[in-house]
Amino acid sequence: MSRIKYLVGALLAAAFVVPAATANAEAKHRKQQSEDVIYLKQINREVPEKFRRHVVTLATSERPGTVIVDTNNKFLYYVLDGSSAIRYGIGVGREGFGWSGVVKVARKAEWPEWIPPKEMIAREAKKGHMLPARMDGGKDNPLGARALYLFGKKGDSGYRIHGTNQPWSIGLNLSSGCIRMMNEDVTDLYKRVPVGSKVIVIGPGNKQGNIVLEDRGTDILKTLFTALGG
Repeated sequence: MSRIKYLVGALLAAAFVVPAATANAEAKHRKQQSEDVIYLKQINREVPEKFRRHVVTLATSERPGTVIVDTNNKFLYYVLDGSSAIRYGIGVGREGFGWSGVVKVARKAEWPEWIPPKEMIAREAKKGHMLPARMDGGKDNPLGARALYLFGKKGDSGYRIHGTNQPWSIGLNLSSGCIRMMNEDVTDLYKRVPVGSKVIVIGPGNKQGNIVLEDRGTDILKTLFTALGG
């Protein structure tokens, strides 16, 4: 009799487990479909004018040549002097991947190869996205035309300022913590920033310390002068 009760109990338990597993699978599938729809819509997205390259009037105490990354507002500033900077639009880390701190450019690369971290490969595999262990530089490479490798006091931070083969992502929170720029913008920045340059990243955690940063808007004349190569 006890064996019959056991079998009945097992069957009842299975009756609840199977629908729950099916529901979870369906929910996961719906979420993936939703993400795919959002992704396709974003591919056709025009980058807003404010995220185009401009020279702006900037109040800061940082030295010329310093790079300031404002992840909250999706801007990267290259300080020209105490009153102006070149402002570029950027794409930044999605929720849970934001960060802040003071680092430096330890090395630079043109058309860099891409070696996804093992954590990223495992994370994307769970979503059904299989990443390569390594990819040569080129137009299809997610790192784009140029990369600046950011190191902190403990060495390689794992983060980069780099180009992208998804220019529509500028102004959005989509990356795994790296700073994305349009290829033409990262190429421009690459020419200006030598190895050893200071990079301040303003973001979650406020580990960048107290930074004076007041963007007072576009300086039309300086923007035109810079665009002409001045």
